[in-house]
Amino acid sequence: MPIESLFSSISPSPIAAASLGQVYKAQLKYSGQTVAVKVQRPGIEEAIGLDFYLIRGLGFFINKYVDIITTDVIALIDEFARRVYQELNYVQEGQNARKFKKLYADKEDILVPDIYWNYTSGKVLTMEWVNGVKLNQQAAIESQGLKVLDLVTTGIQCSLRQLLEYGYFHADPHPGNLLATPEGKLAFLDFGMMSETPEDARSAIIGHVVHMVNRDYEAMARDYYALDFLSTDVDVSPIVPALRDFFDDALNYTVSELNFKTLVDGLGNVLYQYPFNVPAYYALILRSLTVLEGLALYADPNFKVLAASYPYFAKRLLTDPSPYLRDALIELLFKDGRWNRLEDLLIEGRKDRDFSAKDALQPVLKLLLGPDGEELRNLTIKEAVRVTEAIVLGSVADTYNSAPSFIQTLMINGNGNGALAISTADLEATMELRNQVFRIWGLLSSSENFDPALLQPILQ
Repeated sequence: MPIESLFSSISPSPIAAASLGQVYKAQLKYSGQTVAVKVQRPGIEEAIGLDFYLIRGLGFFINKYVDIITTDVIALIDEFARRVYQELNYVQEGQNARKFKKLYADKEDILVPDIYWNYTSGKVLTMEWVNGVKLNQQAAIESQGLKVLDLVTTGIQCSLRQLLEYGYFHADPHPGNLLATPEGKLAFLDFGMMSETPEDARSAIIGHVVHMVNRDYEAMARDYYALDFLSTDVDVSPIVPALRDFFDDALNYTVSELNFKTLVDGLGNVLYQYPFNVPAYYALILRSLTVLEGLALYADPNFKVLAASYPYFAKRLLTDPSPYLRDALIELLFKDGRWNRLEDLLIEGRKDRDFSAKDALQPVLKLLLGPDGEELRNLTIKEAVRVTEAIVLGSVADTYNSAPSFIQTLMINGNGNGALAISTADLEATMELRNQVFRIWGLLSSSENFDPALLQPILQ
């Protein structure tokens, strides 16, 4: 079909070019709609086949003779080749875009272009034209009254949902594929390279972050089974000291100071010492998050992707009903320092725009009151007694401290610490526990969708 019968105009030269194809700006003849037309380069399939043939030979050599690399290099090359060949099928790319758009249909700050299927084939893809500026063009973005870091943070939150909620993610989020629209939306382009996160791995990644923050290195080592880094017949006990040596130093920084690339590089040094096999999906995850952190650092050298990510992890840990994450939450909350951990999780979780107190309470209550909740009920009863004592003693202390001095003298009656007769350190710890519980209640009661009636089954 002649091109003139499809388009009333088309740019004489590409407005964007990449290794696999070129993009032209055009106008549909029947509607006048402005579109982007992506055309595959002639002969590219044969050229790529030769490239991968040569690279695979190198991978075979590495697998056989380079002992320091324990990952199956051939498997990584084959996975990358599979992704590249998927990019050559523009019908598949259009279907990827449609699936991605459906996932984000309710997100007002995300834009995914429509596909024009009547103008699309295996080697030509026609999609909605998006007016926007690349994310690495900071001056142009700020001239529109927008902030690059706001857009990058949106991209990070979006990517976390892709990776850990939907399990379907954009594996190539470089600046050319991310645009800031004049309306302040983040537009995703180029859906040729997509990947999936296995369901078990999604919970394991969240649990892994929690175990890392909690410095539970034994649990971190066991996470590698669920992440498919290790075969279940591998003993993880020798790995624990290596994790402790690295993360004890790294975690001396606050979450806001941690750098994602530093953690990845350091963890990589640990992985090389043991029989780890990094799955292909995980390599693509690291690539995606590292690119996003690079964009953020371009705009602000002090930006930390983990600090921007942690509210999402906290929200998921508090609200996700999966057994793996329920166990991780219980483990986190019923260790020393549990109330400050719950307070920290609520503070961070509330920063996520989708956080709901109702969603946080319901899964916990379901487990607490269910047939499998006996252990949790016993722990909760013990903790409830401790909290009740703290509230009562705290009230007595408040009453004592607010009383006139002659009343205090009568109340002391020979006790070193007034009517309480406990050490100063114990009194301070009790008062802090009470104050933490009150702060947590304040966080819950001021959260969206909180209903005190949710707690009624516990009181009964």
